Amino acid sequence: MSTHHGILIHAVFSTKFRMKVLRDEWLAELFAYIGGLVKEHDGSLLKAGGIEDHVHLLLRIHPQYAISDTMKLIKANSSRWINDARRVQGRFEWQKGYGAFSVSQSMSETVKQYISAQREHHRRKSFEEEYLTALRNHGIEFDLRYVFESEHFG
Repeated sequence: MSTHHGILIHAVFSTKFRMKVLRDEWLAELFAYIGGLVKEHDGSLLKAGGIEDHVHLLLRIHPQYAISDTMKLIKANSSRWINDARRVQGRFEWQKGYGAFSVSQSMSETVKQYISAQREHHRRKSFEEEYLTALRNHGIEFDLRYVFESEHFG
Protein backbone atom coordinates (compact mmCIF):
# COMPACT_ATOMS: atom_id res chain seq x y z
CA MET A 1 0.00 0.00 0.00
CA SER A 2 1.30 3.48 -0.77
CA THR A 3 1.42 6.19 1.88
CA HIS A 4 -1.23 8.90 1.90
CA HIS A 5 -1.43 11.93 4.12
CA GLY A 6 -3.48 15.06 4.58
CA ILE A 7 -2.05 16.67 7.68
CA LEU A 8 -3.34 20.21 8.17
CA ILE A 9 -1.86 22.51 10.80
CA HIS A 10 -3.04 25.96 11.86
CA ALA A 11 0.18 27.67 12.97
CA VAL A 12 0.18 30.91 14.95
CA PHE A 13 3.15 32.97 16.09
CA SER A 14 3.83 36.55 17.03
CA THR A 15 6.54 39.12 16.69
CA LYS A 16 8.95 39.37 19.61
CA PHE A 17 7.19 41.11 22.51
CA ARG A 18 4.19 41.42 20.16
CA MET A 19 5.72 44.52 18.59
CA LYS A 20 3.40 45.96 15.95
CA VAL A 21 5.89 45.99 13.05
CA LEU A 22 4.33 43.83 10.33
CA ARG A 23 2.96 46.02 7.52
CA ASP A 24 0.17 45.37 5.03
CA GLU A 25 2.41 46.80 2.27
CA TRP A 26 4.68 43.75 2.37
CA LEU A 27 2.75 40.99 4.14
CA ALA A 28 1.68 39.41 0.84
CA GLU A 29 5.35 39.17 -0.19
CA LEU A 30 6.23 37.65 3.18
CA PHE A 31 3.48 35.06 2.83
CA ALA A 32 4.61 34.22 -0.71
CA TYR A 33 8.13 33.70 0.63
CA ILE A 34 6.80 31.51 3.46
CA GLY A 35 4.87 29.50 0.87
CA GLY A 36 8.15 28.78 -0.90
CA LEU A 37 9.73 27.70 2.37
CA VAL A 38 6.90 25.29 3.09
CA LYS A 39 7.39 23.75 -0.37
CA GLU A 40 10.98 22.98 0.64
CA HIS A 41 9.43 20.55 3.14
CA ASP A 42 7.08 19.06 0.54
CA GLY A 43 4.12 20.94 1.99
CA SER A 44 1.88 23.76 0.92
CA LEU A 45 0.66 27.01 2.40
CA LEU A 46 -3.13 26.94 2.03
CA LYS A 47 -3.88 30.30 3.69
CA ALA A 48 -1.91 33.02 5.43
CA GLY A 49 -3.02 36.11 7.27
CA GLY A 50 -2.28 38.30 10.20
CA ILE A 51 -1.95 41.79 11.51
CA GLU A 52 0.83 43.98 12.86
CA ASP A 53 1.95 41.66 15.66
CA HIS A 54 1.26 38.07 14.58
CA VAL A 55 0.52 35.69 11.73
CA HIS A 56 -1.69 32.68 11.10
CA LEU A 57 -0.79 29.99 8.58
CA LEU A 58 -2.86 27.03 7.41
CA LEU A 59 -0.32 24.46 6.28
CA ARG A 60 -0.51 21.07 4.64
CA ILE A 61 2.62 19.41 5.95
CA HIS A 62 4.45 16.27 4.92
CA PRO A 63 4.82 13.58 7.61
CA GLN A 64 8.50 13.19 6.68
CA TYR A 65 9.21 16.41 8.61
CA ALA A 66 8.49 17.15 12.23
CA ILE A 67 6.24 20.15 12.76
CA SER A 68 9.04 21.73 14.78
CA ASP A 69 11.44 21.41 11.83
CA THR A 70 8.98 23.06 9.45
CA MET A 71 8.26 25.86 11.92
CA LYS A 72 11.98 26.42 12.51
CA LEU A 73 12.52 26.69 8.74
CA ILE A 74 9.63 29.16 8.40
CA LYS A 75 10.50 31.38 11.34
CA ALA A 76 14.28 31.50 10.86
CA ASN A 77 14.17 32.19 7.14
CA SER A 78 11.24 34.61 7.20
CA SER A 79 12.90 36.70 9.91
CA ARG A 80 16.07 36.72 7.80
CA TRP A 81 13.98 37.84 4.79
CA ILE A 82 12.48 40.70 6.83
CA ASN A 83 15.91 41.77 8.11
CA ASP A 84 17.72 41.46 4.77
CA ALA A 85 15.03 43.58 3.08
CA ARG A 86 15.17 46.08 5.98
CA ARG A 87 11.39 45.94 6.32
CA VAL A 88 11.55 47.15 9.93
CA GLN A 89 13.79 49.48 11.90
CA GLY A 90 16.29 47.57 13.97
CA ARG A 91 16.54 43.81 14.19
CA PHE A 92 13.36 41.81 13.58
CA GLU A 93 12.63 38.63 15.53
CA TRP A 94 9.66 36.35 16.01
CA GLN A 95 8.69 35.46 19.57
CA LYS A 96 10.06 32.14 20.77
CA GLY A 97 7.69 29.27 20.22
CA TYR A 98 4.47 28.98 18.26
CA GLY A 99 1.06 27.39 18.36
CA ALA A 100 0.39 24.42 16.07
CA PHE A 101 -3.19 23.22 16.06
CA SER A 102 -4.46 20.23 14.10
CA VAL A 103 -7.25 20.91 11.63
CA SER A 104 -9.53 18.34 10.06
CA GLN A 105 -10.17 18.59 6.34
CA SER A 106 -13.85 19.25 7.10
CA MET A 107 -12.88 22.38 9.06
CA SER A 108 -10.27 23.75 6.64
CA GLU A 109 -12.64 26.27 4.99
CA THR A 110 -13.70 27.57 8.41
CA VAL A 111 -10.05 28.06 9.39
CA LYS A 112 -9.32 29.81 6.07
CA GLN A 113 -12.20 32.21 6.70
CA TYR A 114 -10.97 32.82 10.25
CA ILE A 115 -7.48 33.62 8.96
CA SER A 116 -8.90 35.96 6.32
CA ALA A 117 -10.87 37.89 8.94
CA GLN A 118 -7.96 38.69 11.27
CA ARG A 119 -8.17 42.47 11.05
CA GLU A 120 -11.89 42.43 11.83
CA HIS A 121 -11.46 39.79 14.53
CA HIS A 122 -8.82 41.83 16.35
CA ARG A 123 -11.03 44.88 16.65
CA ARG A 124 -12.72 42.90 19.42
CA LYS A 125 -10.03 40.61 20.80
CA SER A 126 -6.30 40.97 21.47
CA PHE A 127 -3.75 38.45 20.24
CA GLU A 128 -3.22 37.30 23.82
CA GLU A 129 -6.94 36.61 24.31
CA GLU A 130 -7.17 34.88 20.93
CA TYR A 131 -4.17 32.65 21.61
CA LEU A 132 -5.28 31.62 25.11
CA THR A 133 -8.73 30.79 23.72
CA ALA A 134 -7.12 28.58 21.06
CA LEU A 135 -5.06 26.75 23.69
CA ARG A 136 -8.16 26.14 25.80
CA ASN A 137 -10.31 25.10 22.81
CA HIS A 138 -7.71 22.51 21.82
CA GLY A 139 -7.36 21.17 25.37
CA ILE A 140 -3.72 22.21 25.64
CA GLU A 141 -2.39 22.60 29.16
CA PHE A 142 -0.22 25.65 29.78
CA ASP A 143 1.30 27.77 32.52
CA LEU A 144 0.38 31.39 31.84
CA ARG A 145 3.76 32.54 33.18
CA TYR A 146 5.47 30.95 30.18
CA VAL A 147 3.04 31.54 27.31
CA PHE A 148 4.16 35.03 26.27
CA GLU A 149 7.57 36.63 26.29
CA SER A 150 7.56 40.08 27.80
CA GLU A 151 10.13 42.80 28.04
CA HIS A 152 11.65 43.40 31.42
CA PHE A 153 12.89 46.87 32.20
CA GLY A 154 15.14 47.88 35.00
